[in-house]
Amino acid sequence: MDGSNQTIHPSCRDKPPVAIDIILQLDIFGIILYSVLTFMAAVSMLVYIEECIYIYRKVPSNKKSVIIWVNGAAPVIGTMSCLGMWIPRATMFTDMASACYFAIVVFKFLILMLEEVGGDEAFLRRAGKHKLRISTGPCCCCCPCLPHVAITRRSLFLLKLGSFQFALLKIVFTILSIVLWTNGNFDLADLEITGAAIWINPFVGVLTIIALWPVAIMFMHLRNTLRSLKIVPKYAMYQLVLVLSQLQSAIINILAMNGTIACTPPFSSQARGYSMSQQLLILEMFIITLVTRLLYRRQYDPLPEEEHDDNENTKMVTVPENA
Repeated sequence: MDGSNQTIHPSCRDKPPVAIDIILQLDIFGIILYSVLTFMAAVSMLVYIEECIYIYRKVPSNKKSVIIWVNGAAPVIGTMSCLGMWIPRATMFTDMASACYFAIVVFKFLILMLEEVGGDEAFLRRAGKHKLRISTGPCCCCCPCLPHVAITRRSLFLLKLGSFQFALLKIVFTILSIVLWTNGNFDLADLEITGAAIWINPFVGVLTIIALWPVAIMFMHLRNTLRSLKIVPKYAMYQLVLVLSQLQSAIINILAMNGTIACTPPFSSQARGYSMSQQLLILEMFIITLVTRLLYRRQYDPLPEEEHDDNENTKMVTVPENA
């Protein structure tokens, strides 16, 4: 054989290993790593369950559901990542489950901001003389010339619809992907034009951007009003979960599919990339879970009425007189 030729280990071209193969090949460092990460995922879920009990007992009924949903983003993603770490062949399904949950969280965070103000009616009453600035990310942050939009029941409905479509369609496309996968038509590594993944994933990406836009619009409008309720760090945690669970994972998986991440038996290059992504997510979601607990564990008193003072910190975007 020519010296320039290199022998490729069979596992580098094989499917991801089954769970028992991982357990049997763990060394001391691997045992410690997997044990610590599993412990983190378990603690994240226990903290979340304890927080759910607190919310159920202390929080007004109109906010219970949305706060529980939003609080669950990090622990649910961490738990799914732990399952994907131990069972690499289930990574596609655990990632889909995490993505579906977060799609619902995007919509729930929009509802959370409205509920913190007092609900739809209270928001419309407060914002009757204000307008929405739609030149914000992720769609139109570079278009400051866009006009402000009056706040009406119709515009509020469109904002909700923009986020709700993602929660609904993400689940629909996930079910479609699983059905196509069972028929051999869906493969995340298949980037051919005839593959289903190359069509479904970009379309879901567009739906994601459309869904994030209404949340950003509402946040920019209410960030001063809800500043006393720590809405800015809450929004930062929500955005961080989005970046880590979607963008970070996508970058690592692309590097793995390109062979940039080296093959390490029993993991192929792609399976090792998935494994690294899951391990990072467990650690990151553990930290976010602890921070989120501190942000949402507070007294949920009604928000005071907005004062009619030009210097008031809760001042919103006012409708021009000639509008």
